[in-house]
Amino acid sequence: MDIFFITLLLVGLAVVGLGVSVFFTKKKKFPETHVGSNKAMRERGIRCFLAADREERERACDESRSR
Repeated sequence: MDIFFITLLLVGLAVVGLGVSVFFTKKKKFPETHVGSNKAMRERGIRCFLAADREERERACDESRSR
């Protein structure tokens, strides 16, 4: 039973620790981590896999139609 309470305490501390920026800032929002919406990723030229895959599939489909 002691292990359960220790684990519960550690998980609670982790949640509070990870949420400090959300709980104690005016934004009240988690940082955007999705590649397509992340400004730093776009600046580095890193694109969202789903968007890149969709564009490649459309390009391949267009090329096969033009043959």
